[in-house]
Amino acid sequence: MDSRSRTRIDRGFTLLELITVMAVAAILMAIAIPSYMYVTSSNRIAAEVNGLLGDMQFARAEAIKEGQTITVCQSSDGATCTGATSWQNGWLVFSDVNGNHVVNTGTDAILRVQSPFSNTGSTDTFTANNAVSYVTFNREGFATGAGIANGTLITLHSTPLNNDSTRCLSVTLVGLMTVQRHNQTNNTVTCL
Repeated sequence: MDSRSRTRIDRGFTLLELITVMAVAAILMAIAIPSYMYVTSSNRIAAEVNGLLGDMQFARAEAIKEGQTITVCQSSDGATCTGATSWQNGWLVFSDVNGNHVVNTGTDAILRVQSPFSNTGSTDTFTANNAVSYVTFNREGFATGAGIANGTLITLHSTPLNNDSTRCLSVTLVGLMTVQRHNQTNNTVTCL
């Protein structure tokens, strides 16, 4: 017999090898998917709260730079202040010439518009405590508005509710803005 015919060449995988690879892949997926979901949820929450924080800081800087009153208010249509406390529906930054917290056609200019949150598969809530529907910055950068004296606090909750993802935006009378995590205390304001 020829030596070539005795040598058997095996190609492919055995059933045991295939099951072992599938088991290892399943274990890695079981570890990776929850971590991936946490990272994407955390990034979404950070983007949402930083969007409002950035617009508040922009409004304060514009008020100081232009020497006039600038208001940030809750708005669901992108053109008027609604007076609601559900900030996830969007907000406006506008020059509030007469300081009445209403966008007046002809005198007030809309500087920025934030559309409602559009997070797929989630319904995050961004609700103001102390019935805060607007925050106004005067030409010195001080914050005025309903509820400011009590510590303006706008709380962002993720859905499903997860305290690790809860963030609070706090605005003080002097215009200092901070973002806090759940159960952190800043002077008299507690993020709950």
